[in-house]
Amino acid sequence: METLISSLDAQIAFPIVHASDIAAARRAGQKLATDLGFNETRAGALALIVTEAGTNLLKHAGEGTLYLNVAQSEGVPGVDVLAVDKGPGIADLEACLRDGMSTAGTAGTGLGALRRLSDEFDAWSAPDHGALFFMRLWRDEAGPGLCRVDVGALTVPLAGEDECGDGWGVACGPGGATLLAADGLGHGPDAARAARAALGELAHRPQSEAPALVEAAHEALRITRGAALAAARIDFATDTIRFAGIGNIGAYVIDGDKRRPLVSHNGIVGHNMRKVQEFSVPCPPGAIVIMHSDGIQTQWDLDRYPGLLARSPALIAAALMRDFIRRRDDAMVLVVRRHAGRVGGLQ
Repeated sequence: METLISSLDAQIAFPIVHASDIAAARRAGQKLATDLGFNETRAGALALIVTEAGTNLLKHAGEGTLYLNVAQSEGVPGVDVLAVDKGPGIADLEACLRDGMSTAGTAGTGLGALRRLSDEFDAWSAPDHGALFFMRLWRDEAGPGLCRVDVGALTVPLAGEDECGDGWGVACGPGGATLLAADGLGHGPDAARAARAALGELAHRPQSEAPALVEAAHEALRITRGAALAAARIDFATDTIRFAGIGNIGAYVIDGDKRRPLVSHNGIVGHNMRKVQEFSVPCPPGAIVIMHSDGIQTQWDLDRYPGLLARSPALIAAALMRDFIRRRDDAMVLVVRRHAGRVGGLQ
C-alpha cells in the first residue's frame, strides 16, 4: 500500500508571542483533529500538547513558532506539532524533560507532559541555539504499521502572501519511496498553482522513477508559469537513490560524515527543459536526504548543531528553516531518513 503525504495537506504556522496565540493554535488543532476523525480522548490529548508546547515557548524563550502538520502512514492519519524558538537554549535537555524539573519557577510538568502525551516525541537544544520540540499523535491508539522512511518538512510563504509557491511530496511503499520538491516560478497563487500541478503527478504515479516523474510534470506544467523541480526514488532493495532535477533545488544525501550533493540541470519545468539526466548514489538505512528551494541559503552546515543529525527529520527541517531562510521568497525544506524498520510515519 502506497502512503502519500505532501504540502497539499494542512500545515498551519502560529507565531507565539502572547497567550492568546496559544488559544488560537489550540482551536486550530482541535479542528484539524475533528477533520481527521480523532475521537474525543485523542483530540483532547492533542489540545494539551499544543497548549503545553505554546506555554513553554512563552515561558522559556519569550516567543517562538508552533507548526501543526498532517501526518500519514498506511492510511492512518495523525498530527505533528513542532515548537521552534531562538531562545537561550537548554543545557541539560534530558533533565528538563523529567517531571518536577523547572528553570522558570513553575511546577516543571510541561516538557515532561509533552513526551508523555505524544505517540512519538523528539527534541533538540543547545545553549545559545534555541530549542526544537517535535510531537506526533496518531488518530488511532495502536498507530500505523511498518513505514521505512520518516519525513520532516516545512513550507513558509513570502511575507504578505497566503499561498506558498514551494511544495514537496513523498510517496512510500514496500519497495521504495519517491520524493518530489517543487519551486513554482515567482511566488503567490500562480507559483502555488505550478507546485500543485507537479505534486498532482506524484499522486498519479507514486512509484515512478525520477526522470519519468520530471517528464510527466513538464507536460502538466505547460499551462502554468513553470517550476524548478527535483525528483528522487529511494530503492530499498539496492540501497540507492536515483535523482533527476531541473532548476535551482538544493539536494543532498548525508550518510555519516559524507555529504553528497545531487546535481540538477538548468531550465524551467513546463517551459524550457532541455535535458533530464538521472544520477544514482548510495542511500543505505540511516542515510538522510535533504531537498530545499532557493528560499533557503545554501551555506548551511549541520555540524554546528551537535547531535541534530541523529534526531527526527522534523527537527532538522525546523533548524534549517529557522536559521537559513532568506525571507525574500517562498521557502521549503524536505528531510527524509531511511529506516531498516519502522521508527515513525510519514509526516
